[in-house]
Amino acid sequence: MSDLKARLRADLTAAIKARDELTTATLRMALAAVTTEEVAGARARELSADEVLRVLAREAKKRREAAQAFDAGGRPELADRERAEGAVLDQYLPAQLADTEVAELVRAAIAETGATGPAQLGAVMKAVQPRAAGRAEGRRLADEVRRQLAAGG
Repeated sequence: MSDLKARLRADLTAAIKARDELTTATLRMALAAVTTEEVAGARARELSADEVLRVLAREAKKRREAAQAFDAGGRPELADRERAEGAVLDQYLPAQLADTEVAELVRAAIAETGATGPAQLGAVMKAVQPRAAGRAEGRRLADEVRRQLAAGG
């Protein structure tokens, strides 16, 4: 079992003992998502720490999107719950890159690939995504690549 998955289970046990309903529910949901990913496909397998991180990042993104949808729908109490669950998940994710760090990674990828315009978006994304893995959402990266390519690098 990966260290991260073991940490999730240990933290779940502690949250149950502390009667922390929010953390308990959030960690149960996260572990269920990990288990679902493990049994998906032709045969069951154990996820690596990186794969568990990807599952947690996906779940955190779902919480952010749900909070936005609840805000737009006039349901602030549900949006607050989604944000609180996202905050619990964020404790297990690597720190997100600042805008300046994203811009620098994109600048380096553009220089490396020799991209000169928006037509090379895919090549730049292919170069920059592994460097930002888990620390910046694809949308943020793509927006910055488009901005820099439109501005001429």
